[in-house]
Amino acid sequence: MTTTSPHPATATLSKAQVVIVWLRRDLRLTDQAALYYAQRYAKQHSLKVQLAFVFDRAILDLLDDKTDARVTFIHNALTAIQAQLLGQGATLDVFYGTVEDAQNHWHRRYDVKAVFVNRDYEPYSLQRDATQEENWASRNAAWFSYKDQTLLEQNEVLSNTGTPYTVFTPYSRKWRDKLTPYMLKPYPTEKYFGLLHQQDPLPLPTLASMGFACTTIELPPPTVHTELLQAYADKRNFPSLPATSRLGVHLRFGTISIRQLAKLAQANSDTFLNELAWRDFYFNILHHFPRVGEGKAFKADYDLIKWRNNEAEFRAWTEGQTGYPIVDAGMRELNTTGFMHNRVRMIVASFLCKHLLIDWRWGEAYFAKKLLDFDLGSNNGGWQWAAGSGCDAAPYFRVFNPTLQTEKFDKDLRYIRRWVPEFQDPFRYPRPIVIHEEARKRCLEVYAAALKKS
Repeated sequence: MTTTSPHPATATLSKAQVVIVWLRRDLRLTDQAALYYAQRYAKQHSLKVQLAFVFDRAILDLLDDKTDARVTFIHNALTAIQAQLLGQGATLDVFYGTVEDAQNHWHRRYDVKAVFVNRDYEPYSLQRDATQEENWASRNAAWFSYKDQTLLEQNEVLSNTGTPYTVFTPYSRKWRDKLTPYMLKPYPTEKYFGLLHQQDPLPLPTLASMGFACTTIELPPPTVHTELLQAYADKRNFPSLPATSRLGVHLRFGTISIRQLAKLAQANSDTFLNELAWRDFYFNILHHFPRVGEGKAFKADYDLIKWRNNEAEFRAWTEGQTGYPIVDAGMRELNTTGFMHNRVRMIVASFLCKHLLIDWRWGEAYFAKKLLDFDLGSNNGGWQWAAGSGCDAAPYFRVFNPTLQTEKFDKDLRYIRRWVPEFQDPFRYPRPIVIHEEARKRCLEVYAAALKKS
């Protein structure tokens, strides 16, 4: 009896049995929840761990700026992870395309037994993950998701009656009570790198191959000094000082651990810790009141406001040409660096909504395009706070006076001089596009008229 070997075209290669850790907003290998639980699962079931990422065209194709600094930031973070994995004999599997095509690619390449992710809370992400979980289930792969980008999420901080908080102060008290040392313990992922799937290096797609180019914007490092945290409460409101952490983009994409940062804050700055509580608060609002992520005002009656929406004035605001130096400095800083100081964010947002009576959603969308640290929950929360329409928002009759804000927070004009050096030159710098007193009066009348109807 003779036997013949299968024809090469029909021979099947055995595929590695793996669990996939699908990276999204968690671009690191240390203290990473999904990676840790994937390692435990792999050890229990004699599997290997494969890390993967998708450059999702559903997101990238919407970016008009092909030098968008966030794409460069992500690519840099993946390159750093790849270097770490290569040192362990492993590799990232990075796909450029739709998440559906990525799933098909991974299904063809590996025998996928489970997919591990860290939860993402934005509307697109929720829909994407629900579809992906269902699709993987049809391929007999389990789906596991974990908390990683927040400290406390969803239903972990509720009132004594079991309802979500809509005012920050009582939320923050309960939040602090629940923030136990156990919750800040790091996940010991380094101990289990031996479970990584060993294979030859897979290339990362280049920026150019995806239609992007490297940004010229300087990207901040993922470090913060204890001296800065210790001085944070006293100096954080002054935009000319290097007194803020600039870690927003790292929190946004998970290149640092929120638990590590919270421990640093607990030891050095209660005020900074409070900012992390605000971040969780806005995640909480987005979860319990998803309408805010769909362009709706938290307070529905504020949708009755008759915005002027003057396009020429909006363009002057975006270009930093309003004739109000503190406003223009903030917008020019944003356009140049992808960053704006938080105090100035409040000033420019108030100016757009109250002085110009331009819909806060216009400003929210512009910040979403420009901010390195854009995060839907915090961005929406900040804009609705400024407009008066949000939870725990500034009352509608609170209208920031840019001149008084300058006197209080940039009295020596160092911040303004940096970004608007021509502000004292009447031939180069525009006259104010509105007069504060007149704009404030108009704002109060328009808001009052809308709210009386509700």
